[in-house]
Amino acid sequence: MAAENLEQALLDAVRRQGFALTEDRWQAGRALAAFPSIDLAVAAFPQGRPVVWANVLFSREHPEGHVARIGPDAGPVQGLRFDRDLRDGRLDSMAWVPGADWSQLPWQPLWGAGPVRFVAPYPASLLKLMVAVGVALAVDEGRLPAWPEALEPMITVSDNEATETCVALLHQAGLLPDALNRRLAAWGLPTLQIHGTTARGGWRNPDGAGVGQIHMTAWDTVRLLWLLDDAAPEPPWLPQSLPAAEARPSTASRAHLLGVLQRQQLDEVLSSASLRGLPGCVPGLPGAPAFAHKTGTTDNYASDAGIVRLDPAQAGPPTCGHAIVAVLSSLGRRYAPHDRCATTWRLPALGGAIHRWMTARA
Repeated sequence: MAAENLEQALLDAVRRQGFALTEDRWQAGRALAAFPSIDLAVAAFPQGRPVVWANVLFSREHPEGHVARIGPDAGPVQGLRFDRDLRDGRLDSMAWVPGADWSQLPWQPLWGAGPVRFVAPYPASLLKLMVAVGVALAVDEGRLPAWPEALEPMITVSDNEATETCVALLHQAGLLPDALNRRLAAWGLPTLQIHGTTARGGWRNPDGAGVGQIHMTAWDTVRLLWLLDDAAPEPPWLPQSLPAAEARPSTASRAHLLGVLQRQQLDEVLSSASLRGLPGCVPGLPGAPAFAHKTGTTDNYASDAGIVRLDPAQAGPPTCGHAIVAVLSSLGRRYAPHDRCATTWRLPALGGAIHRWMTARA
């Protein structure tokens, strides 16, 4: 399993799903007007073989896909500029509405430089993964006396009120508004950012946060999960000057977070385990606990990221036959074929294609 083979496999997997034909409820069921944005990254840890990784990005500006350049240390993406997502004066997302003219929108850079740009879709509730890591740091550093009960529902059922509780606790602990961002930057994850949250726990658009203020990209999300993954090799991009106590959450906190992610109840984006029996259901990645993950969906966005066992029957923590997968997209609930669905069937189909390719070579 070579890196260039994984890159081509991801490109092919996206291209074969026919995302350009996705039906849009906001346009009376017609196919979407512009190719959707899909930021997809994978780090694979095949047993007894070298780690490989790849990040491919698709958008109306890159409908055939762009392969991100990543160095041998698995550091940040190179040669690519990420722009911030946008919201209008009514605090609504504006880049993805039908008829949006990207040439007239007031884009602002998020991070990076280079001849190629990619507009980073809002992560939706995937942002709760960053909040959970912040809670782990607060516990490790004694800023919180214990794990808050709100952590579990924030992750497993994506409870928004539980998220408010956790965000408020991070403000009380001094990790928000800025310290968590500094820690993420110190870990070499520059596109993972939380801005605009309030001391009372506000984190959504009306609170001044949400779209345009909270950012994630697929490759940095994969590497955040890598920091939590004790079955993976040591993260090669971390600076040697970083003190060991600051290099990642503690061993106990990593195990606690992985356990919560394994109890995920919303297998509905890259996995379809929560949707079995619905008309048209297609197999995706295996559901939790084999896929320890967090999803995020709104009308405009669908995201998913987690650690997946290449052998779903394996019990206990993942071994070196596993992978980390992350996707952020502009394919939210408006593209869902059924009211119980979170997105188009094409996203779990993409997850299934990736899983089949990796397991065949693991």
